[in-house]
Amino acid sequence: MARLYAGDQLRSVRRAAGLNQRAMATRLGLSVSYLSQLENGERPLTAAVSAALARHYPQALAAIEGAEPARRLAALGAALADPALPPLEAEATARLAAERPEIADRLIALHAAKRAAEERLALAEETLTAGGSTRLPWEAVRDWFHEAGNYIDLLDRAGEAQAGDVETALAAYGVTVRTDPDPESPIARMAGGDLVLNAALPPESRRFQVAHRLAAVALAEPVAAIVGGSGLESPEARRLLAIGLANYAAGAILMPYERFRAEARRLRHDIDQLSRAFGVSFEQACHRLSTLQRPGAEGVPFYFCRVDMAGNITKRHSATRLQFARFGGACPLWHVHEAVAIPDRILVQLAETPDGVRYVSMAKGLVKPSGRFARAPRRYAVVLGCEAGHAADFVYADAVDRTGAATPIGISCRLCPRPDCDQRAFPPADRRISVEPDTRRVVPYRIV
Repeated sequence: MARLYAGDQLRSVRRAAGLNQRAMATRLGLSVSYLSQLENGERPLTAAVSAALARHYPQALAAIEGAEPARRLAALGAALADPALPPLEAEATARLAAERPEIADRLIALHAAKRAAEERLALAEETLTAGGSTRLPWEAVRDWFHEAGNYIDLLDRAGEAQAGDVETALAAYGVTVRTDPDPESPIARMAGGDLVLNAALPPESRRFQVAHRLAAVALAEPVAAIVGGSGLESPEARRLLAIGLANYAAGAILMPYERFRAEARRLRHDIDQLSRAFGVSFEQACHRLSTLQRPGAEGVPFYFCRVDMAGNITKRHSATRLQFARFGGACPLWHVHEAVAIPDRILVQLAETPDGVRYVSMAKGLVKPSGRFARAPRRYAVVLGCEAGHAADFVYADAVDRTGAATPIGISCRLCPRPDCDQRAFPPADRRISVEPDTRRVVPYRIV
């Protein structure tokens, strides 16, 4: 690799992140003295430093080395971190990306094909074990967003351009916002050119509904173009997709990409602080973090989901290797189930999936008020997590011992291969069982 000195850029990255040299050195896995030498231009960037920057500050590395080398290094690092492969030193990965880019690109493509094949196989197995192959409209839309990586560049950039006072912006399109004091009224509806909101809505929900209407009006053409090219066949699915796209754009309006991503990094993804800074709800901030996948300016890859009191996953997305079950409930060992029953308390968990990957996740139970005594409030929990390798950028990871024992979780009982789980509800779909009447276990069979 050519000798490259980037002291000024490194110092700017550190200051923009609000870190002192000790905190920055810890994040990059360097000594304080070595980081000081780098910032003072006394030492050039090495392959190991470039690999650390690719993991934590890909946009900064792109500015230093160029967008294409930085993208290749980040993608190669993700591919070679696959648990099916033996570990490779970060410096060796960086050297491969720099010296043999044609091989690096083929490894990246192979890994992407492997992940796609695994997801198709899991989808087929779940569909078969669930007893059918026809997707309902909402399932088709959910899968469309998953296949899109939960990042829609056209809408994200257009929403970012609309950021500001949403009610004033909506008024420019001739839409006035008013409230309906009737507690039985819908959350939001259009009436005579006005946007009518239920008076019981919390301020952050009110802002989101206004942003949703602004997106539906201001971005009608790009939304229609995306729906038209979606490949969804049923009219219901296409209408649901249009609503989902407007919701996505509303999130981009209220939490514009670059500003939100930078603030999230600075705050180490402290959701309460992010919610206050952008005037959004806890759930909205969590969901937005899972969409920060702009090429060349990616955020920390998170998984996000929402679970109701019955254990149903009502929202889900993963930018990590962790995938969610399409049918049935989530793993009972996952702390999100406990969080549902304990509203407004944050639970943190270190978990490990059967492939050996460790994750740190935060779960919080939430209550959406109904606005009146006669109607029960909605209770659910949200969970946000990342791979343990990103723990330095996730404030909640400070609450767990990442070197200690991890909770062994799976995707769902139907897909989990663990033979010795006491919480198993039913055996995995692809394994045989042995029933031994004279031997009593927690579950009445043995997986073979």
